[in-house]
Amino acid sequence: MFIARQPIFGRNMEVFGYELLFRGDSSSKTFDGTSSVHATASVLGGLFESGIDEIVDDKRAFINFDADFLQSDLPELIESNRLIIEVLEDVEVDDTLIERIKYLKSKGYRIALDDFVEHYDTYPLVPFADIIKYDLMATPLGTLTRAVDQALLEGKILLAEKIETIEVYNEAKAMGFSLFQGYFFSKPAIIGKANHKATTKAQYGRLINELKKPEPSYQVLAEIIEKDVNLAYRLMRVISSRSGDDLIYSIKRALTYLGLKEIERWINILMIQDLGENKPKELMTLSLVRTKFSEAIAMICGLKKIKHEASMMGLFSTIDAMLDQTMADALSDVSLPQSIKDSLIANEGVLMPIFRLVIAYEKGDWELAATLTDSMKIDEAKLYDAYLEAVKWAREMVQMMYIKA
Repeated sequence: MFIARQPIFGRNMEVFGYELLFRGDSSSKTFDGTSSVHATASVLGGLFESGIDEIVDDKRAFINFDADFLQSDLPELIESNRLIIEVLEDVEVDDTLIERIKYLKSKGYRIALDDFVEHYDTYPLVPFADIIKYDLMATPLGTLTRAVDQALLEGKILLAEKIETIEVYNEAKAMGFSLFQGYFFSKPAIIGKANHKATTKAQYGRLINELKKPEPSYQVLAEIIEKDVNLAYRLMRVISSRSGDDLIYSIKRALTYLGLKEIERWINILMIQDLGENKPKELMTLSLVRTKFSEAIAMICGLKKIKHEASMMGLFSTIDAMLDQTMADALSDVSLPQSIKDSLIANEGVLMPIFRLVIAYEKGDWELAATLTDSMKIDEAKLYDAYLEAVKWAREMVQMMYIKA
């Protein structure tokens, strides 16, 4: 089984919820027929057993429901304030379905109409919908003016999905949409090499360069960190959470307490946090999920020797969006193994299959994900567990660093 989550943002780029994308089994490439029932049951069962916070943090879960599943009592496994019921676009609407939706609404559940392409004035489920989702690939914004105006007059929440650029996001926002879904937030707005974060990047570059030496010096690392009181404070806070009752009296002692591999991991995370300061917090979360997920895939594939490179590849995969530069410019003065630059800049090399699988998985491209898992001889169950563990780890890292999503 595959399950991934895709963020849904509010107007201020805060995460409102996550749509859960899923596929039930190896033979099910799409969400239809019996497969949809099995897949939805698997998702709801997983949410119920492991706790919804493990997958969607403290946000709302958007889950697709077909007509058969709407009639079951399984939606009520999830508290109404945490679940948005997405009614699939191909459901057959009849009196029985309408009565069921009325009942669910009476219990506090909110209803979303998925991939809405019907006539707004005549579609029978519109009066019961709280959220209407428009796929901007299928229904461009220019075709929606009248429907949007009418929906806003009636107090509907409008969600624009499959947004790929910040320009389309801004246009949808200006029209009155208040929820937004797509990977526009992870794309750079190219402005060239120079920007206000260059000094910060260079400072982290010195730390990374020292860590990549055959014998890194704790003294040199400490001297670099001690010159930045903010970095020193944040690193000490992280180390203090690990050291318990042990008192740490110096930066150098703190570094030796952690060890070089942990230092490298934390320096990379702190760098991503700093460079993404004015970006959506979800962008940093995405990079953290990717770093853990990439490392896990390398381990599952038996590629233990490159697990650290895979981890760093995932972490740095959003650096172009954080710096609003091309990936080549963003990595130009950062000392990284060539295999990482090959994958992120040239889309080739030994790490590329891992990166392709990470991207396919998080976007819910299950056909490509299944093809890659087959070629890489990966057990789907292990991949699913690794993804959930990556999401959990990323949430813990964010909480530890006092970043509020």
